[in-house]
Amino acid sequence: MSDRAEKVKRLQEYYQRSDERFKLWQDAGFRHNAAPPHEPMPDDLIDLRCEAKTRAGTPCKRKDIYRNGRCKYHGGASSGAKTAEGKARQLEGYRSWQEEQRKRAEETAQEIAQNESR
Repeated sequence: MSDRAEKVKRLQEYYQRSDERFKLWQDAGFRHNAAPPHEPMPDDLIDLRCEAKTRAGTPCKRKDIYRNGRCKYHGGASSGAKTAEGKARQLEGYRSWQEEQRKRAEETAQEIAQNESR
């Protein structure tokens, strides 16, 4: 395993421990005296870079990476809905957006026609 892959794995483990501590605190009702102790991020993970290959062919230098070890530009696009229900929900949202756009275009055309007739 490469050094970067090992660091990303350790970063994910750090976030997992953080999530577990937060869940315990949430179960305790977010009481201040029940707040778990903060575990600082290991020093070698603080400046971990994205390092995805950019279009220029150089590694990305961004340091604000997510749990997957990539920045907001290289984290990967959504692969879309997988289930029939999800696809139907996406289609319904798209159709309502289209209808809204059509109504706006009609209203704009009517306003222009009214202004020209004056």
